[in-house]
Amino acid sequence: MTYSLRVTDIPISERPRERLLANGAKHLTTAELMAILLGTGQGAGKLSAIGLGQHILQQLSQHGRDPLVILRDVTPAELMKIPGIGPAKATTILAAIELGKRAFATRPLERTLIDSPVAAAATLSHELMWQPQERFAVILLDVKNRLLGTQVLTIGTATETLAHPGEIFREVIRQGATKVIVAHNHPSGSMEPSQTDINLTSQLLQGAQFLNVPILDHLILGNGEHLSLRETTNLWELYPQPE
Repeated sequence: MTYSLRVTDIPISERPRERLLANGAKHLTTAELMAILLGTGQGAGKLSAIGLGQHILQQLSQHGRDPLVILRDVTPAELMKIPGIGPAKATTILAAIELGKRAFATRPLERTLIDSPVAAAATLSHELMWQPQERFAVILLDVKNRLLGTQVLTIGTATETLAHPGEIFREVIRQGATKVIVAHNHPSGSMEPSQTDINLTSQLLQGAQFLNVPILDHLILGNGEHLSLRETTNLWELYPQPE
């Protein structure tokens, strides 16, 4: 590639930003990642952003050094010695490096284990328990029943909400969950499942069999109480869920 070309002269599908969006950052060269941070080029020879990124790496690799190792502790002054790098570009590069360091150093939080209806209800208490309108939500879990997240999918009236199975499973798949608990609230405080609740649960359990994403439970919450349809109906016997 000729690095004096402007990025706008490169075919759209080959530009760093477009390639990152299409294929992910890991598929870009280091110079292309630098180009995204730089935004524009210039410097000696009026380099493109990609060319300037490559030039920075060449300058840092003098004397046989690994430029990525040097970047870990490079100073603003060292970067600004390179033609084409002013305070704006230098601080952008340094901020990206520091973010990378912090992300690498941060240990992932221990995920909450959702191993009972009580634990599941507690997870959704804020979103569902005391709301004046019916809400339908999902609890997204990994293969070990650890919490990935929660999502309120629909908000209805004081007496009903609509949740389409396709919308529910679309969100589950989009979030990369391997198991799911669904839930909704009854603002009246009654824990009695309606026929609509039973029908929806049946549809979801059948869909889960097809998609191989087990529905572990359907909870009803309201007025400080909760009810597990898995514990109080035979639906999971009628529609066994994949292991």
